[in-house]
Amino acid sequence: MSNSWKQAKCLTLTYVTKGSYVSLNGSDKEADNISSIKKIQMNDGKEYPYCSSQAVRRALREQLSTLGCVLSEGVAGEQEKGAATTQCDPQQYIDDDLFGFMRADKETVKRTSPVRVSPLIALDPYRGDLDFATNYMSTKAGGNPNIFESEIHSGFYRGTILIELDRVGEKTEGDKYELQLSPLEKIERVSLLLDAIQNLWTVGRQSRFLSDMSPKFVSAALLRVKNPIFLESVFVKNNEVNMSVVKQTLADFESVLIAHTMGERKGFFAADHDDVQSIGQSFQEMKQWLHQVYEA
Repeated sequence: MSNSWKQAKCLTLTYVTKGSYVSLNGSDKEADNISSIKKIQMNDGKEYPYCSSQAVRRALREQLSTLGCVLSEGVAGEQEKGAATTQCDPQQYIDDDLFGFMRADKETVKRTSPVRVSPLIALDPYRGDLDFATNYMSTKAGGNPNIFESEIHSGFYRGTILIELDRVGEKTEGDKYELQLSPLEKIERVSLLLDAIQNLWTVGRQSRFLSDMSPKFVSAALLRVKNPIFLESVFVKNNEVNMSVVKQTLADFESVLIAHTMGERKGFFAADHDDVQSIGQSFQEMKQWLHQVYEA
């Protein structure tokens, strides 16, 4: 394993969580009284629910705000019918730096997000479960109770996040904005993002379907290339993570691997692993990597 910390290009992590009774991300209604969830059909012919990458990014933004970060407020476009955008000031705002922006007015100003996010996809198929509910508010106006149903799901979910460490707090030649952060500022921003990931809480549909979507297992790596190596390599069967595939992935990418860590919620899965840290210890180790990368 290489210790060339300055050669680090990305931190990639794949996490597993569980929703016992969730309706994470709404889709178009299939019928007037059914609120459906987003699903994708896999090659086994079954449909698997997912929470879109846009929703995950929104959740991370909201958690950064909860952690005390001042976010870039949306503003209207300068041109008529122009799309709303943010302040487009990554020097001042952490979300403009980490999640990028685009303002297409008289002059286009854009930043590609250094934080790449996959959808949070279920590892268990949708089984047709529905939550039955009735809205009695209409009866006060003399109407009948409004009966409706919502699709719900129970199972494990897997997501991946890749952070381009060499682009956080930096701009490339030709970018039409100011951005030049000190090593300590870069460490602070990525550390806050890691806190947001560790405490991931999807903000949609929480009034009736409160869920804890924070990671229960995480496999993370610091790499000399940009590659989400665990994206398709973390599986859960019989309430247990398939560790052999994860370890084989680490072996396959040893030539570009600088550091790695695995964490699990102790007591959550069928069996704990002696060679796997707790979730808290794993995220703390990732934060320590940042000091090696930006200050070495």
